[in-house]
Amino acid sequence: MVSSKHIPVMLNEVLQALAPRDGETYVDATFGNGGYTEAILKSANCRVISIDRDPFVLERAEELKSIYGDRFTFVSGTFSQIDSLISSPVNGIVFDIGVSSMQLDNPERGFSFSKEAPLDMRMSQAGLSAKDIVNSLNEQDLADLIYKYGEERKSRQIAHAIVLYRNQKPIETTTELAQIIYSVLPKKREQIDPATRTFQAIRIAVNDELQQLEDGLQGALNITLPEGRIVVVDFHSLEDRIVKSFFAENANKKVHVSRYKNTTNADENTSSKPFSFASKVVLPTEEECSVNPRARSAKLRYAIKRKEQINE
Repeated sequence: MVSSKHIPVMLNEVLQALAPRDGETYVDATFGNGGYTEAILKSANCRVISIDRDPFVLERAEELKSIYGDRFTFVSGTFSQIDSLISSPVNGIVFDIGVSSMQLDNPERGFSFSKEAPLDMRMSQAGLSAKDIVNSLNEQDLADLIYKYGEERKSRQIAHAIVLYRNQKPIETTTELAQIIYSVLPKKREQIDPATRTFQAIRIAVNDELQQLEDGLQGALNITLPEGRIVVVDFHSLEDRIVKSFFAENANKKVHVSRYKNTTNADENTSSKPFSFASKVVLPTEEECSVNPRARSAKLRYAIKRKEQINE
């Protein structure tokens, strides 16, 4: 069991944003090692439904089920299908986006460039693996993928190096791929590992993470009750851009209306958005970052659904 190693990121801020209350139902859309789930269950006499596509989390889910009984339900699946997996409206939903520390810490999963392992990266253990992608995409498509999802400026050179290497033999392990990247971007002390962006890009592609996030946010909006809350913790700019845009597009803009203008149209527009409030970004404390390095890149945003239902 890896529970002792896992530290939920921005836990206090998540609980404050979600504001669990007795008798209500919440969804942990990214169960992982159950850190948020257990904290929510402890904070109020409420019910939590947790979702995860990773089969490795089932043991931890069974452990929480044995403690909390009917107050806890686990559902296998992707959070992009949240509105079909959850049959009844809920009072709040929390997402922790991206790869979890328990996935990174397990060498067999192939997520980490610092551990020798088969090149896998599949959260669900199904579908195309990272090995399939790096050995099958043509050089142009591979370069585009690394640039789009990793924001890697040396994407063309890295893709070229990958293709040259795989012409000799297939790329099979995480460290093999990392060494190819280092041939283009040598490692330097006290700087982010040069393999980080490329590994991120491949992982996002393998798990279709950005589309999953877009679908998950819309699904969450569909099943959240009036005055319910959606809380998202993300870890890189591509994810945060999606979350920020989604909340902004579905919340009222704060505009100054001149007292000399007819306000009828403005009033109609302010009642059309599903969120009554969308927060600014919330960052982790310096104290948390010093204890839990994973928190350094975390950003939290949340929104509150309008009191009245929107009839379209």
